[in-house]
Amino acid sequence: MTAGRTSPRGPLPVVVVGDANVDLVLRGDVVPRFGQAEQLVDSGDLVLGGSAAIAASGVARLEVPTSLVARVGADTFGTFTLDALRGCGVDVASVEVADGEPTGLSVNLSTPEDRAILTVPGTIPTLTGQRVTEVLDARSAPGLLHVASYFLQPGLARALPDVLARARAQGWTTSLDTNWDPAEEWAGLDEVLGHLDLLLPNRNELRAIAGALGEPADLDDVTLATRLARRGPRVVVKDGADGGWSVGPDGDVVRAPGVAVDVVDTTGAGDSFDAGYLAALAHGVSNEGERVRWATVAGSLSTLGSGGTGRQATLGDLERELAR
Repeated sequence: MTAGRTSPRGPLPVVVVGDANVDLVLRGDVVPRFGQAEQLVDSGDLVLGGSAAIAASGVARLEVPTSLVARVGADTFGTFTLDALRGCGVDVASVEVADGEPTGLSVNLSTPEDRAILTVPGTIPTLTGQRVTEVLDARSAPGLLHVASYFLQPGLARALPDVLARARAQGWTTSLDTNWDPAEEWAGLDEVLGHLDLLLPNRNELRAIAGALGEPADLDDVTLATRLARRGPRVVVKDGADGGWSVGPDGDVVRAPGVAVDVVDTTGAGDSFDAGYLAALAHGVSNEGERVRWATVAGSLSTLGSGGTGRQATLGDLERELAR
């Protein structure tokens, strides 16, 4: 086995649940000037978007059997999304195509240091917990269940504690990347954390979640993550150019560096980080430090291309970086 893979029976299946849409990524001088001012930017690309879709793509490219549960519209953007997912090796049999509803669309205004996102939700909020449970019940064997974009899907969010509890009873390992809450209320997670094996926030999301759950703002990141871990999940944190780290309820921190790269676009880097960690689990990597390293390598390399899926890591990439 290479790249730390230890499972002789092949990787566990991964089911990703959440948003699938298109991203229009604009790069350069992307700060808008109103007053009908026209400005020229460096480049623009129409690419696969949605945290769940990007994560599913990243897991599939790391040679893990991956399927996506999502909803798209019966329109041009929906066709584009499904074709892009298939091209990445994702099973789209559980993606519903909704007549009369538009596929979601995000406009990403991207600079090397940061980005802003404008989103038309479309079909994104219409995925239900019942649909997810139906898909899981039809599976012949459990694997890893990953949920993304919690706050963009209120119907799914309300049902998620029951969905996760049922999944864990069936033997699924559960994980959640909430992504940012556009309303900045961060509600409902107290009922979810106890049904999770893994929570995968970035540092800003970590602090927002902890604050909404009543944790003091003057505590450091590791202490906050440890307190969240005591509520149920191991907390695996994306830390930008510094890589990432994870912590359990005992407070012992496991860290891994990122890869030094010339950043093209940070869109989807956190989702590719998720994909690296989930793929390590699926491949049977037992060492937590190595799992976090898979995540940081995958997240770093994804910034070399445009959009979330333009340059996602392969197993060959991981093997080269882990051998350094």
